[in-house]
Amino acid sequence: MQQWIARIDAVNHAVGATVRWLALFMVLLQFAVVVLRYVFGISYIFLNESVLYMHAALFMLGAGYTLLVDGHVRVDIFYSRLAPRGRAVIDLAGALGFLLPSMLMLAWFTWPSVRNSWAVLEGPISVGGIPASFLLKSLIPAFCLLLIVQGLACTLRDLLRLKEGKMEGSSGA
Repeated sequence: MQQWIARIDAVNHAVGATVRWLALFMVLLQFAVVVLRYVFGISYIFLNESVLYMHAALFMLGAGYTLLVDGHVRVDIFYSRLAPRGRAVIDLAGALGFLLPSMLMLAWFTWPSVRNSWAVLEGPISVGGIPASFLLKSLIPAFCLLLIVQGLACTLRDLLRLKEGKMEGSSGA
């Protein structure tokens, strides 16, 4: 089971290592847009949309990596005081009760829109923009898939922690 967890972690680690560069490119491009607009009086819609596309890709594709490195925001008033076994129970309940069902539901309800967008190769958001809204919409199922697989890896990891905790508890009794 550890091998499966490691393989899933490797996928989200690779995606995260790749998309993190979008943050730098996004800042540089936004700086260029501002300079072009306010210094030279030039504005290009496709450049503004490029920032939007990068922003969407960074956050949608980076969500699985953020879960991998435990970087999501949580209110941990009680969680931080728990033993690893207690944390595993809470994480397991969160993944099975909230994360996985919500991602499956989001994927299910958005898939027709994504499919239709690809069927017509949906064009730009604005006139003069990037003629690939279908790519932007494709980030939604990719987001769901990356979070689902990372959620499964976390679930398996938590199950192993609980199993190890029972083994340790039973050997000392």
